[in-house]
Amino acid sequence: MKFVAEIDIMPHKELLDPQGKAVSHNLKNINIQEVSDVRIGKHITLTLEAETEEAAREIVDNACRKLLANLIMETFTFELSAQE
Repeated sequence: MKFVAEIDIMPHKELLDPQGKAVSHNLKNINIQEVSDVRIGKHITLTLEAETEEAAREIVDNACRKLLANLIMETFTFELSAQE
């Protein structure tokens, strides 16, 4: 069965996000005052084959933990959907 995983990886809230801080600062420079905080992360889409949804979740979780996210500095969430 084919699945698509939509993965979001974000820096831990406790850590400084220099990219987000730069964007937040520059929004004020272009007269957008309403934004108070910006956090920048990564979005990854994976297409994979697995026997069951549970097996697909395990594959995606392993990929995130072992390669895609740096768990010391980042958290991840994902949504999984079956494809026909």
